[in-house]
Amino acid sequence: MSTEPTTNASAGTKLVIRNIGLLLTGDLANPIADADALVAKDGRIVAFGKWKELDCDGATSIIDANGTTLVPGLIDSHVHPVAGDWTPRQNQFGWIDSCLHGGVTTMISAGEVHMPGRPKDVVGVKALAITAQRTFSAFRPSGVKVLAGAPVIEHGMVEEDFRALAEAGVKLLGEVGLGSVKDGPTARQMVGWARKHGIQSTIHTGGPSIPGSSLIDKDVVLAADADVIGHINGGHTALPDSQIRELCEKSERALEIVHNGNERAALFTLRAAKELKQLHRVILGTDSPAGSGVQPLGIIRVVAALSSLGEIPSETVFCFATGNTARMRKLESGLIEVGRPADFVFMDAPQHSAGKSLLESVRLGDLPGIGMTVIDGVVRSERSRNTPPAARVPKIVI
Repeated sequence: MSTEPTTNASAGTKLVIRNIGLLLTGDLANPIADADALVAKDGRIVAFGKWKELDCDGATSIIDANGTTLVPGLIDSHVHPVAGDWTPRQNQFGWIDSCLHGGVTTMISAGEVHMPGRPKDVVGVKALAITAQRTFSAFRPSGVKVLAGAPVIEHGMVEEDFRALAEAGVKLLGEVGLGSVKDGPTARQMVGWARKHGIQSTIHTGGPSIPGSSLIDKDVVLAADADVIGHINGGHTALPDSQIRELCEKSERALEIVHNGNERAALFTLRAAKELKQLHRVILGTDSPAGSGVQPLGIIRVVAALSSLGEIPSETVFCFATGNTARMRKLESGLIEVGRPADFVFMDAPQHSAGKSLLESVRLGDLPGIGMTVIDGVVRSERSRNTPPAARVPKIVI
């Protein structure tokens, strides 16, 4: 599993969650668990199931879920942070905290591309990546786990550069194609060097999205063979349907659907993946901050859109934003399993929804109401300031 930012804040704690109405695991093969309680110690899940069967004594914290749904913390597979909770593309402050209120507890950088004067020389590329990796490992805005330090590859990089980045703690590449490397053979060589040294890669897909980017079509994507086909639905300009279909058929890599992309292409990708029995490859991101701004509710908006318009059960689509991403990205977070981090979101149907339950309301296209987020067993936010009000909210007992 890849290195994630950690904290000692939950050491010596025992969290008990009771009165869970529905528990979504994030596991595509078993998305709903028969459980009404969960126990976590020192920030990690130790048991979940029926209240009467669990050891709930000695709790240092108790949360009464009040019949709400417990979901793994959502993962945004595609963000572009710069420094702390600030990104100058939008002169945006506080966006990570706002996304926490949208249920996102983990974010993955696709490159710190909005850094003013972003260096393009090899020494500068490595220095920026290591700086971002170090700072976000040491500082978690509002508790959110931001996996940053994702260099955008440039001509002139050699295998030794990737080895040095890996030794320094860098685990990600920024979007291939946002730098000077835009051809398949060169990209494939550098992606191979990165993979050899334990660095995961993402490739830009579709038309240009920022100055300096350019069209990356299916031939380049297939040749590069990056681990994640970044925003396969375009950011914003998508590839033709025939090329998207070919990427679904000829590659085994992750199919990343983003909020800041082409909605029709997103649904086309989803239907192709479903037809090919490849839903385990679908992961979700926002591709923000970007020219379209920041969407604190971007992930749950994509969940609602894919479920309601793509005719996929809500519990399955939640897996795209949790367990699928965890497994494709080799993360600890994103699944409710024993031993995993205690990262959760408490959700319920929004007030006055036509849906009678969380899953039904999402299936009808409504956004869920978020009542609380927990990261590493510690409450990070209570009733969301951004979502519609939930019909029910959890309560902190102690």
